[in-house]
Order: sequence, then structure tokens, then C-alpha cells
Amino acid sequence: MNLANCPRCGKLFSRQARNVCPNCIATMEKEYETCVAYLKENKHHCTMHDLSEATGVSVRQIKEFIREGRISMDGAPNMSYPCDSCEQPIREGHLCENCKADLQKQMKLAESLSKGSPQQQANAAGGAYQIGNRFKER
Repeated sequence: MNLANCPRCGKLFSRQARNVCPNCIATMEKEYETCVAYLKENKHHCTMHDLSEATGVSVRQIKEFIREGRISMDGAPNMSYPCDSCEQPIREGHLCENCKADLQKQMKLAESLSKGSPQQQANAAGGAYQIGNRFKER
């Protein structure tokens, strides 16, 4: 039996298919239904914070519903959520286009540095002094 503490309420439960306890699953389903009902009537002028305030569902949980594909943002032009890195409003994924580009640039730089010589790697690391440098200077 795989026991775990529920990340939402902290209760001990038998983990099976989901990472939250059955009581929290039921609560999340009620929150989802509340959000969907509100969005049916107010879809065109509703923001994430409006939805949260009107339904009592946390912004974090609403973001999770969107990322799971349970709440569609089609037809809701004012609905967005913050980028995980810079907090700019986005409508899909985890990062805005600027943060994605920056991350790709950093990954390419790290890849090119890992293929370079040890001296190039040391220079890129801020000129870190390595023990091997001490013997080369003699």
C-alpha cells in the first residue's frame, strides 16, 4: 500500500491514480463545476482574478484546470495567467515567448561551452581558478 500525505489538506491517504486524497478530488471537481458554470455566463469579459473572486477558487487551481485542458480559453479574450518566470500574462504553456527564447539561448550557450576546451570553460565560468592552473603556471 502506497501511503502519502495529501498536498492540499495534509491528510494521510492511500495513493492510487492521483496525488491528492479522495476528499480533495471531490472538492476540486466542485470547484471545476463552479468555474465552468460561471464562465458559461461571463466568458467574454472575465479575467482570471474575476473568476477567482466570483467562485472562491484559487488562481493556482484555475491555472491547473487550464493547463490540464479542462477549462478552455477559446472565446475568453480577457482570460490569461502569469508566466512562471516573469509573471507576464500568457494564454498557454508555462513560459512567455521572451522567457522561452531566453531559455533556449542559455541552453545553446551551455551546450557550446560543454563542447569547448577546459580553458574556454574556465573563462566562461568567470575565470575560475582551477587546481590544474596552478601547475601550468610553474
